[in-house]
Amino acid sequence: MNRSSDRRTFLRKGLAWAAGIIALGLVHPLLRFLGFTVRPKPRYVTVPAPLPLSGYHAERDFLLFAKGSSVHAVSRTCTHLGCRVNYLEDRQIIECPCHQSRFSPAGKRLAGPAKRDLPVYPVEIKKNGDGTISGYVVTLQ
Repeated sequence: MNRSSDRRTFLRKGLAWAAGIIALGLVHPLLRFLGFTVRPKPRYVTVPAPLPLSGYHAERDFLLFAKGSSVHAVSRTCTHLGCRVNYLEDRQIIECPCHQSRFSPAGKRLAGPAKRDLPVYPVEIKKNGDGTISGYVVTLQ
């Protein structure tokens, strides 16, 4: 084999790699523009039982409500501008401290600048062998 064919092979392979890198560089923004995203894996948070007598538990990312057999968790991120909402136990509402959007304990919008309800997370009840509740597993998505 002579030197010119080695050089041509090297240049051909180099151009093929460069074309591949350029193609990837163009496809990535296109996929992002089209809305293609990889969803993160769900996070599982375990809350030990029993809950306080008030029937709710506040975590950084969610509020957990348990009244009898009804158990649900709602996000603590306001749908207006992303502030962290608080549960006002005396008034039985969830309120955003930034712009006073108000939500029901079920996450339904009641008033304020927020246009959407709070996201609701699925909750699994963990029970002991004798049937007593040992905890709650909230799936954050």
